[in-house]
Amino acid sequence: MVPHLVTALTGPISELEQRILESVPAIERWFRLEWMEHTPPFYSSVDVRNASFKVAPVDTNLFPGGWNNLTPDMLPLAVQAAMAAVEKICPEARNLLIIPENHTRNRFYLANVAQLGRIFHAAGLNVRYGSISPEITENTAIDLPNGEQLLLEPVVRDGRRLGVAHFNPCTIVLNNDLSAGTPGILEDLHEQFLLPPLHAGWSVRRKSLHFKAYDDVCKRFGKMLGIDPWLVNPLFGHVQGVDFAQGQGIEALQEATQTVLNKVRRKYKEYGINEKPYVAIKADNGTYGMGVMMVQDAAELASINRRTRNKMAVIKDGQQVSDLIIQEGVPTIERIDGATAEPVVYMMDRYVVGGFYRTHADKGADENLNAPGATFIPLAFEAGHALNEQGQPGKALPNRFYMYGVIGRLAMLAASYELEQTNPEAEIY
Repeated sequence: MVPHLVTALTGPISELEQRILESVPAIERWFRLEWMEHTPPFYSSVDVRNASFKVAPVDTNLFPGGWNNLTPDMLPLAVQAAMAAVEKICPEARNLLIIPENHTRNRFYLANVAQLGRIFHAAGLNVRYGSISPEITENTAIDLPNGEQLLLEPVVRDGRRLGVAHFNPCTIVLNNDLSAGTPGILEDLHEQFLLPPLHAGWSVRRKSLHFKAYDDVCKRFGKMLGIDPWLVNPLFGHVQGVDFAQGQGIEALQEATQTVLNKVRRKYKEYGINEKPYVAIKADNGTYGMGVMMVQDAAELASINRRTRNKMAVIKDGQQVSDLIIQEGVPTIERIDGATAEPVVYMMDRYVVGGFYRTHADKGADENLNAPGATFIPLAFEAGHALNEQGQPGKALPNRFYMYGVIGRLAMLAASYELEQTNPEAEIY
């Protein structure tokens, strides 16, 4: 199920949300049957946009940071889910090694790593933090924003096993999305579980493949629920061979953009939506909100300025962009303290364990909020089920976070389809 969290939704319940809230038993059974056939990602987070007329994911992260943005009240849910995930893979697990990103100067990111460590420690595991960064050649203590310290130790390889000094883990959790490629030190491990697997990293993963899998999931979900899959699914296109620096492939990008915009316009007309459609053009292997631009008219692409070209040409770790996904833009209706907001749903194994809002005071409802200047607002548990002044159960409020939990799990299920397709060890019939 989904925790009952307070959201920024205070207005009337939309027709879509009402349909989802009325169908909880059918939805939960549908997910249970899916998880009998598919293995969920070890952990994930999903950025969700609520336009009222539709609710959809815009990004799915299989190496989620930001665990430090969850409230302490959510940690028991995460611990329980961590126990289920680890027991499924390695029931006798004792030692666990977390391998973070290499940017050791980002103390807020490392606070997320420390939070992950606390979750796994509370799940009954000995936890150490091993770095594959060339900068970490000896044990290095990093001061965290909350006054604590995180000890990073250089990872050592002994034959086909990985660990740190005097610590031999059976399970290794990657919090490094491998944008720069797969380091050889992580390959060909023996009798150690690497979670998530290497083919979940951006050196292999593509957003277009994920949203193709999501499209398949939504068709099945929509048929079960009796709704148009578009109501929970952003339309998208894909183009390859674009070179922003040299101006190559721009015509193909314009054609693909126009195709997606035309499809969205037809849907808007079908549903009587008086909004101007737009698309988000993103690096197909992008992350951290880099390599993203919003476009309302394909003609705009013929005259983008040098700054935008440079922004789109290179993403995290200096990776060159040539393949792009053109994704239907989903505006957000949510605002917190005057700032534009979008929920981020966090999951471990097949369980929703919490979430928070990403907000940005300088961005509009149709802009990318995963940008410098973003803030993170933790979500609290809804107190509507507490006892009233007479000691009787209070009025049960609808769980308005439930819809976001459904969208998050649909994206998580799509990720499981995606990982099955890209698994190099999968049997081919």
